[in-house]
Amino acid sequence: MIDNEILKAIRDRRSIRRFKPDQITDEELQTVLEAGTWAPTGMGTQTPFIIAIQDVALRQHLEAINAEIMGVTSNPYYDAPTMVLVFAPQNNYNHERDGSLVLGNMMLAAHSIGLASCWINRVDKMFERDDCRQLLKEWGLPDGLVGIGSLALGYASSHPKTIKPRKPDYYRVIK
Repeated sequence: MIDNEILKAIRDRRSIRRFKPDQITDEELQTVLEAGTWAPTGMGTQTPFIIAIQDVALRQHLEAINAEIMGVTSNPYYDAPTMVLVFAPQNNYNHERDGSLVLGNMMLAAHSIGLASCWINRVDKMFERDDCRQLLKEWGLPDGLVGIGSLALGYASSHPKTIKPRKPDYYRVIK
């Protein structure tokens, strides 16, 4: 089997759910966000929008909304110091695919530079709320966007001890 640095990163990346409180550097954040902009999009439209939030009060507000939707009192973002949200126009046929690829690129980029990440759901439900829709306006984003997903991003305070093996019939080759 062929092996290289990118394939190794794909195999080694894990979702991390324990973060140090230290904020990531601006250079690290920009590297991760830039990687998201290089994700493929249907017909090259580049329609997703990426929002990184490091403001503590705003992050805590959004964490509480996500927890409420999830029906928990714990922090769904695992106390990560950076939250990254991805939106895309709901009227774009590929909005979920495009936004998902953006998130995937950012998770791999984060791993490649020593950061930890975890995909967090419920951004679609969060931004159906009027108060969250108002945030989109404050951030200068266009109408008609839907939340695709988000990332908890930071430095890992621990790593998973075990790695699930890939199921044996995961793929098939038809010739």
